[in-house]
Amino acid sequence: MAQQQQVPSPIDVDVAVLRDAIRAEYAAVASDPSSGFHFHTGHALTRIVGYHPSWLEGIPETAVASFAGTGNPFSLGVLQPGERVVDVGSGGGIDSLIAARMVGAGGQVVGVDMTPAMLDRARRAADEMGATAVEFREGYMETLPVPDGWADVVISNGVLNLTPDKGKALGEMARVLKPTGRLQIGDITIDKPVPEAAKQEIDLWTG
Repeated sequence: MAQQQQVPSPIDVDVAVLRDAIRAEYAAVASDPSSGFHFHTGHALTRIVGYHPSWLEGIPETAVASFAGTGNPFSLGVLQPGERVVDVGSGGGIDSLIAARMVGAGGQVVGVDMTPAMLDRARRAADEMGATAVEFREGYMETLPVPDGWADVVISNGVLNLTPDKGKALGEMARVLKPTGRLQIGDITIDKPVPEAAKQEIDLWTG
């Protein structure tokens, strides 16, 4: 008999306040990526997390400069021509545009983000690149604006750690995937349990 896996319970935190803080943080990254943050950004970060230089060829600086991920979802496998991809928490668009290059004209990429400033930057980068197989939609990872079973691949880079309801977010990723689909996530984990009081500190979530 297969063992049923436990779905993580939502963390009790004010989601509206948390989302506002996250939007403010990444709006600042979108407006001035080089101003200096407590995390790496841009070209330096692409090297740290192991992006191949060839992936960045032709990707506009508009997208690369605002990169603020925590890992490398493409390290789990390159995408195939013709595949449909959802990029959860697409930010300034770098991963969506890399994905669009990989899947080619026969594929399609949908980037989803909740920060308008990042969506504006991503759309501008797509226009600069002339990418026609990619679009960016405003939305939350807990309620993705994508139909059931649409995607061959869901990618995500440094955003799952930002939601207090990881079970719901992962459930949404599973919902939009085809039965044969793949989930490729780059993110951060912790080695020790976080004290309950610390979970209420919004600065720790955004930092």
